[in-house]
Amino acid sequence: MKKLLLSATLLLVAVVSEGQDFKYQTPPKALQDLLLAPPTPRVSLASNGRTMALLQVQDFPTVAELAQPELRLAGLRINPRTNGQSRVSYAVGIKLKTLPTGAEIEVKGLPVQARISDVSWSPDNKTIAFALTNPGAGTDGRVELWVVDVATATARRLLATPLNDAFGNSFDWVSDSKTIVACTVPAGRGAAPSADTAPTGPAVQESGGGIKTAARTYQDLLKNPADERLFDYYATSQLVKVNVADGTTRPLGKPGLIQTASPSPDGKYVLLRTRHRPYSYTLPISRFPQRIDVLDMNTGASVKAVVDLPLADAVPIGNDAVPTGPRNHAWRADVPATLYYVEAQDGGNPKTKADIRDKVFTLEAPFTGAPQELAALPLRFGGLSWGTSQLALMRGYRWADRHETTWQLNPSKPSVPLAVLFEGSSEDKYQDPGTPYEHRNAQGKSVLLTGGPAGKSLYLLGTGASPEGDRPFVDELDLTSKKTTRWWRSEAPVYEVPVAIIDASGKNRQLLTRRESLTQTPNYYLRDATKKDKLTAVTKFPNPYAAFGGSFPKQVLHYKRADGVELTANLYLPPNYKKSDGPLPTLMSAYPLEFKDKNTAGQVSGSPYTFTRLGGGSPVFWVTQGYAVLENASVPIVGEGSKDPNDTYIEQLVSSAKAAIDEGARLGVVDADRVGVMGHSYGAFMTANLLSHSNLFKAGIARSGAYNRTLTPYGFQGEERSYWQAPEVYNAMSPFNYTDKMKTPLLLIHGEADNNQGTFPIQSERYFSALKGQGATARYVVLPAEAHGYAARENLLHVLWETNAWLDKYVKPSKPAN
Repeated sequence: MKKLLLSATLLLVAVVSEGQDFKYQTPPKALQDLLLAPPTPRVSLASNGRTMALLQVQDFPTVAELAQPELRLAGLRINPRTNGQSRVSYAVGIKLKTLPTGAEIEVKGLPVQARISDVSWSPDNKTIAFALTNPGAGTDGRVELWVVDVATATARRLLATPLNDAFGNSFDWVSDSKTIVACTVPAGRGAAPSADTAPTGPAVQESGGGIKTAARTYQDLLKNPADERLFDYYATSQLVKVNVADGTTRPLGKPGLIQTASPSPDGKYVLLRTRHRPYSYTLPISRFPQRIDVLDMNTGASVKAVVDLPLADAVPIGNDAVPTGPRNHAWRADVPATLYYVEAQDGGNPKTKADIRDKVFTLEAPFTGAPQELAALPLRFGGLSWGTSQLALMRGYRWADRHETTWQLNPSKPSVPLAVLFEGSSEDKYQDPGTPYEHRNAQGKSVLLTGGPAGKSLYLLGTGASPEGDRPFVDELDLTSKKTTRWWRSEAPVYEVPVAIIDASGKNRQLLTRRESLTQTPNYYLRDATKKDKLTAVTKFPNPYAAFGGSFPKQVLHYKRADGVELTANLYLPPNYKKSDGPLPTLMSAYPLEFKDKNTAGQVSGSPYTFTRLGGGSPVFWVTQGYAVLENASVPIVGEGSKDPNDTYIEQLVSSAKAAIDEGARLGVVDADRVGVMGHSYGAFMTANLLSHSNLFKAGIARSGAYNRTLTPYGFQGEERSYWQAPEVYNAMSPFNYTDKMKTPLLLIHGEADNNQGTFPIQSERYFSALKGQGATARYVVLPAEAHGYAARENLLHVLWETNAWLDKYVKPSKPAN
């Protein structure tokens, strides 16, 4: 009888491996119930801190919903039925709540089964705008612009014309709170071009002339003239000005491929970014030629043609390489109508020696004068925070050594040299001073919150990384003395994160925080930072795991690998586990990270006091099945000085994994002879390498990974070098090259519509074919309609079933499986 059952199992695997029909399966009930636990609402806070919108989150979509028609064009994914993005996480309802203790009021007027996205408060906080996707029937779907009157909690459709939401964020508030600018489907555009039209010729591309046009490996690119016509049809929109009172509209400018449209702070102009031909078949829309214009808000006429930039196909290789020419055009947030932009001084190439990398320029309305230089940066521009006419903060970075600097500048005196406010390594979490807090001003733009005597103080919100874990904080920084005063810091045994500063006055210092613990689900509170225990609950979201005991207790392990680098992992054990039960079969998950310094690589991240919420890819599910779980085991890949991290990737990878297993075994909870490993994306790549180069594991589960690095020849993850610059690194890191060494069972899972850079489904397809050819034990599961992250209920349940079956067959048995 045992032989008969074994034969049946082998036959099933053989049939499935040949691509025969296989129905969705469901995992054990405990896994199923945990996955389908009720989602927790998202929140959106009015800028005055008085009202909160609670967004009821959509449950998992079905695979039928996920498999709606989809066009994959120029790096975009468009649903042709709605002319909107095809993969959106929707809210299905809105409740309004006055802080701190007001009742939660359901917004009236929403359609049944509403699909809400892009929720945006008006500058005066009296109205909320959002996009509502109406799937319609056949080709009658659309994305509509709706608004909620906050005072009456009533929603209504504002605009009869559908939005063109192909790029997302298809509308924006004007500072008067009475007007919205929106990208709409052009009137009378006619039927879509047929994708089935017979080709009129081949698709042709050329290179040459000594011009290097290297680029990383992108998905969803244009392939032929038919794709170009479809892209033009679905990406072209008409910008309109909408009156919020009655929904009347006025066109602004002509139809075009409008990627962004941003009103000036004074509401008199619109900054328009449009893309145009010639397109590329090797690059996404972010590299297409672009035109920057300023339009008059009242007439729609062009006030200033700022710049027309060519196809960015010759950007040097490097994580801080940029195109030549002006870039990053945006409005200065603290004045009526002034543009700023950045321009590289080193040809965009970080390898070029240059004292000045970038310069920042401004151009003030009416845009007839010459641009004025605001700042010259020795590092690559990393962002700007505007505050007042006397204060702004500029950020710069250098990838090679992970150096970053924040400068203080006076916009009214651009000739005054930049003053360093903070500088250090982006990897050094322990020394991170925090992020300067910004709030929305009366025009609805984000600016620095200032306070203290004469407005000379800033407020810093930080994660508070430390050897004991993250302890978020709020500091006040005196810009004159450069001294900080700590307002508040999260205290054990809870993890509390500052979300917003409601009142920065000396008397109240009121914060909105999100507070959780190992046993308490995250909820929002008003906290008086001057009084340690003065907390007022704002929300009372229920514990989604009340039926399972309420929580999954964890222990943060601290240990070292062979080279002395400090490591951590979260240990989860089955409910009611006792030490006398002995070591357990174990599942480990990890995701490698790259560092330039051993000390910062060993810094602790995360908190021992966070509530564990199980996402679809979490390994923690398996504590319910009798496994110990080593979750988020740290795998730092370090390359100090002139060395690159990946030069010794395999050695560091295996050493990190062994250290985690050894620590679990030392504690007596991990059976070192029964350990499985799992990972997603770069973690899947890690999994395949661990199985190829060690005998630490009994099985692996690799989801949506890349296994042959010659298919990503111009860099991947943090690797800047091309294949031709470091062939030995690419070859050594590719588990595909070591298929003949694979002796451990490997479960490969991949979404058939993966949209992530470099993780084409062909990576898993070819890797499985190679494993099969070498006689390795492997299983390849292709998830219908799924992108890089999995979303459909049926697929998520099936992944749990596949993983559970694989672990139970190859890891759990106390003796090796036949």
